[in-house]
Amino acid sequence: MEQFDQSIELFIESAGWLAPVLFILLHLLRPFLFLPVIVVCIAGGVLFGFLEGALLSFFGLSLMSLVSYQLVNKFPRFRAKLSRLKDKVFRDRTLSVSQVMVLRIMPFVHFHLLSLYLMEMSKTFKEYMYYSMLGVIMPAVLYTAFGELIRELPWYMTLIMLALLIGVFQLLGRLNKSHVQPN
Repeated sequence: MEQFDQSIELFIESAGWLAPVLFILLHLLRPFLFLPVIVVCIAGGVLFGFLEGALLSFFGLSLMSLVSYQLVNKFPRFRAKLSRLKDKVFRDRTLSVSQVMVLRIMPFVHFHLLSLYLMEMSKTFKEYMYYSMLGVIMPAVLYTAFGELIRELPWYMTLIMLALLIGVFQLLGRLNKSHVQPN
């Protein structure tokens, strides 16, 4: 294992400034390669360490939010497919920004679907990017920092963690409904 770590360090050092650029590009290519966000962020922690890996993941995920916005607005068929997926997954459910941010932390939740929710909630592109960038901080930090821990957890601890996230999601939904005033 020590030799593997040294090989990775040597590769990163020899790649120089190109390594972070390639890593950010990996975030942009991730959906086409069918890689979950968690896998790429874990790789960032392994390759670059916590601080640099989390920052690079934040930049990569923020750029992916920008790309999502462009895809949805330039390709109506893509938007229609996401809307159908939204109707299937979250049938007759309105999500708050807080709930979308919790869902961003959950592994394997469709990134572009959550971006669509944020687009529909936002009045401007600037507001969308603000919410998007705010929403990718926690996944970038958590998956980079605790990637190994999450991957190494026993199955029952993973289920407990998932149940806690679902509980927080439901609680935020109830709080959101209690704050919404009928017309």
